[in-house]
Amino acid sequence: MKDFYLFLKQNARQVSFGWVLTFLSGFGQTFLISLYVPEILKAFSLSKGTFGGIYAVCTIISSMILLTIGHSIDHKPVKTVTAITVTGAAVSCFILGISHYHIALLFLALIGLRLSGQGWMTHISMTVMSRYYSADRGKALSVSALGYSIGEALLPIVISTLILWYDYEVAAMASGVFLLLYLVRLYFVKLTHFNPEKDKSKDISSKAIVRDYLKILSEKKFYIVMPASLIVAFISTSFFFYQYVFVEDKGWSVSLYASFFTAYAATRFVMTFASGFWIDRFTARRMFRVYLLPITIGLLPLAFMDSIAGALIFLILAGCSVGISGSVKTAVIAELYGTEKLGVVRSVYTMFMVLSTALGPLVVGLLLDADIGFRWIILGLFFTATASLLNAQRIKNVS
Repeated sequence: MKDFYLFLKQNARQVSFGWVLTFLSGFGQTFLISLYVPEILKAFSLSKGTFGGIYAVCTIISSMILLTIGHSIDHKPVKTVTAITVTGAAVSCFILGISHYHIALLFLALIGLRLSGQGWMTHISMTVMSRYYSADRGKALSVSALGYSIGEALLPIVISTLILWYDYEVAAMASGVFLLLYLVRLYFVKLTHFNPEKDKSKDISSKAIVRDYLKILSEKKFYIVMPASLIVAFISTSFFFYQYVFVEDKGWSVSLYASFFTAYAATRFVMTFASGFWIDRFTARRMFRVYLLPITIGLLPLAFMDSIAGALIFLILAGCSVGISGSVKTAVIAELYGTEKLGVVRSVYTMFMVLSTALGPLVVGLLLDADIGFRWIILGLFFTATASLLNAQRIKNVS
């Protein structure tokens, strides 16, 4: 703890940029957008399946766009890129606030929120922190990742209250205003120390970027790191998207299950902190080989225990893996690829991560529609996670 205290004392202003961005990314994350869903379904007379399809399409489109712009953080001023991203998120919130006029506006709002929120803000935060810090990279990334937990704790309370008192349009508009207020704050923040070193000899043409992407996809390490990087997002998004369907299937108490999220949030918060120390002490490679273990094991009691205690065990163990994942994934990418073109590399991984959050609920939804039982779906996730965990062991031989 002394090392962490000294790190924060010396770097509080710098790392605060990272966690604020991950906090703001909540406006484009599934946990917050899901609060709008009941009102959106009523406004457009949509079925749950239809909206799930729309959400998946918008998420996939946003991931493709991110791939074309993610490299900008490698050669553009950080403040400029951040300002554009926050503006995009604010505009998307305003469009969501008037989306009841036409469903096309709903598509634009969801694409913008998924791109600027879940995708780009997270990408900027993790890329900048990983590039700026070397010896203390783990600590910097873990502090930045705390923004997710803080957002999950605070934003749903505010947004759900606004929706209850007014409607989803007011909540969306208020979100846009909040983002614009941060944009004003950003104007007075000095971020030049985060800017990448300019090298006029670097080729940043479209052809060069495509070559970089193709090189990443042709290397063995991509197929070792990528599956284990995606599976936590795939499992957590799939489960949380349909969690109350699963709870009803098991016959569990909804209120009691909801109370278990305190344990999940606390575990995730603690493990996010701890991951920074472990990465700096043991290296990200070693942590990458074991961080999937808790959530993988947790799927078994969820599948086989009739008692609601199975859900509690899963949520605690899932909190362990989710808490560690925010830091370890970016740290291991920096260790394997270096930081010179980290924006390019992370944009590829982030694109696939965003895709996994779209495909997870879609796949599980199709399985539910096909009357596949809860236990078999969870077992399918278990075997997928196990395969990813075993594949991750190959990282020890990768240079």
